[in-house]
Amino acid sequence: MNKVALITGSSRGIGRAIALRLGKEGYDICINFIEREDKALEVKAMLEAMGCRAMIYRADVANRSEVEAMVAAVKSRFGAVSLLVSNAGIAGQCLIQDVSDEMWDRFFDVNVRGAFNCTQAVLPDMISAKQGNIITISSIWGLRGASCEVVYSATKAALIGLSKSLAMELAPSGIRVNCIAPGVIDTDMLDSLPDDIMDSLADMTPMGRIGRPEDIAGAVAFFAKEEASFITGQVLTADGGFIL
Repeated sequence: MNKVALITGSSRGIGRAIALRLGKEGYDICINFIEREDKALEVKAMLEAMGCRAMIYRADVANRSEVEAMVAAVKSRFGAVSLLVSNAGIAGQCLIQDVSDEMWDRFFDVNVRGAFNCTQAVLPDMISAKQGNIITISSIWGLRGASCEVVYSATKAALIGLSKSLAMELAPSGIRVNCIAPGVIDTDMLDSLPDDIMDSLADMTPMGRIGRPEDIAGAVAFFAKEEASFITGQVLTADGGFIL
């Protein structure tokens, strides 16, 4: 298979950093987005300036038909997807008694069903090739839980279970599945937090700083390498020691 990466939710934040890092690793890149086409185009231009082939595609990962159309478009342009990074996700803080059915359903649709839809869409070609790589982006809150983030934490815990089970099921087909659980990372998801909270989170991190999107991109690049070819079903916590 060619080195073709589909990174969901890659116009900003962690997904953007992953796209740029994988571009340096020689992948053709599909930048998936749902709202910020301008940001997706920025990433595409940066990749092309590096000499990479890149495309953008608007798709809601919770929508199966949109995902299938996206995967087909990538295959038509670059060839079959060899690396899927399920990064698209939504987050939010809310007391459990204030969680609406709509919030619960949307979080699970994007964070969990999105990974499921994308996996099902890329698997036929991976199984046919007897090789492939799937990386999911969970969270430390999926391992430990977080007050006022019950829905988000539940979805991220579900991603860990999905990844481990998929790894066992797909290993005989030569397909590896691993999961990364980021800690507190400096993205626009944290923009609403006041400076004193950010300082407190940095103080709570043994390494003394908030993580960068590039820290997670480096972990993805590791799992994607041939040197990691005997590693599957693992959850790599990248959090500066936050939940040691």
